[in-house]
Amino acid sequence: MGLIRMIIRAFVLLTGFGLAVSGGVSLIAYLNLMTTGTGFIEYISFISLRFECYLLPVGILIIWLSLYFPRE
Repeated sequence: MGLIRMIIRAFVLLTGFGLAVSGGVSLIAYLNLMTTGTGFIEYISFISLRFECYLLPVGILIIWLSLYFPRE
């Protein structure tokens, strides 16, 4: 039973890592808006409306949960 639980936790960890990477790449890609003269406040309001930018905190949360929950 311990091996299966470890495999599931590794799968959840890798899923969270993939989500965090895609969210981080999206945030970095949208930084190109700053070169067109967009201010920082406009940048923040733009990324707050984009779904893919929420993948970074969701991925970090999933990674954290897979590492620290449940403790045995």
